[in-house]
Amino acid sequence: MRWTEQRNFEAALDLMASGALDLRPLVSHRFDIDEAAKAYDLLASNEPSLGILIRYPSGQGDEVPERLAARVVRLADARPEQPARAAPAEPALAVIGAGNYAGRVLIPGLRKAGATVRTVVSGSGVTAVHHGRRAEAEFAATDAQAAIDDPAVNAVVVATRHDSHARYVLTALRAGKHVFVEKPLCLTLDELAEIEAQLAASPGLLLMVGFNRRFAPQVRKAKSLLAGVAEPKSFVMTVNAGAIPPDHWTQDREVGGGRIVGEACHFVDLLRHLAGAPIVRHSALALGRHPSLAVRSDKSTLTLEFADGSVGTVHYLANGHKGFPKERLEVFCAGRVLQLDNFRRLRGWGWPGFSRMNLWRQDKGVAQCLEAFVDAIRDGGPGPIPLEETLEVSRVSIELEASLV
Repeated sequence: MRWTEQRNFEAALDLMASGALDLRPLVSHRFDIDEAAKAYDLLASNEPSLGILIRYPSGQGDEVPERLAARVVRLADARPEQPARAAPAEPALAVIGAGNYAGRVLIPGLRKAGATVRTVVSGSGVTAVHHGRRAEAEFAATDAQAAIDDPAVNAVVVATRHDSHARYVLTALRAGKHVFVEKPLCLTLDELAEIEAQLAASPGLLLMVGFNRRFAPQVRKAKSLLAGVAEPKSFVMTVNAGAIPPDHWTQDREVGGGRIVGEACHFVDLLRHLAGAPIVRHSALALGRHPSLAVRSDKSTLTLEFADGSVGTVHYLANGHKGFPKERLEVFCAGRVLQLDNFRRLRGWGWPGFSRMNLWRQDKGVAQCLEAFVDAIRDGGPGPIPLEETLEVSRVSIELEASLV
């Protein structure tokens, strides 16, 4: 096994826990949390310092409490035009999770679509403050429940690690809030059944998974061309996924669900969308066992059979070269061919009046996906992705991953 940065970090934590690595000599200053401003002043001063320790409230003696009291920080004054309770047509969001993707893509995209970000939540609160200020949010918090229960919030965005998605989705639905959750929706069939039951008890609430590729402009063009073809279609999706270390959290089925559930679900959804028919059978085949392969499930071929006779294959491969295009889709039907290369170039053969649609830059439909969610809240219409398709794709993805044990 490779000695990775994460293994190095875990080894250091183990040494600290055993007492073999004593960090107390490195601590030069200690401050209570209420004096945190003094700690930052010290950092900015010329006074020598090494390790600055901030103490949080604890239980009796030196006992560490099971759960620190949740903290909420006001980042900005309440907007004068914002009511105490969000109007149904005005999207007011609580964003749960403030990682790189949420901060760089989701939050700016939702704001551009016209939504107001009221609260950003993260485990430590540091990234929540950072991204909350950039989003002109009113609050940053460490307590997801408080943000979800806020009466001024009518929609929740879930962008946490995969194993917490189902829990936050269910919490938000029970609180009567619309939900946008980054893929995957959940990791197990039991979680999926619980979500489906809660949706049945929550009429009028939107649930949308971030399956953005179906909103890409070239996919929309392909969908319109395929709508005029009555015959079954053959789909070939090749994904040059890139290698991820075996100890990365996305490879852990308990935390990340594995890469089929965690990422290949995008392509199951894309083919389901283009076929326009339910998936009736599916199978998966990974590379055979070999001493050099610590993980085999991310080197797999997935086969999907659709109710209209169409067939799709997804070659999800983590053993390729990074110089090769990452995503390529080919569609064969009725003596015609479509080829979408890396969401930059769409070419057609045999299509009357269409031969190509090229873009200056890659567009996987993220902005359009987020805009569709915001518009659906504002307009009170149906979800941008049919709920039955969302549940179907989630179920199939979980079953495909499970078959690759």
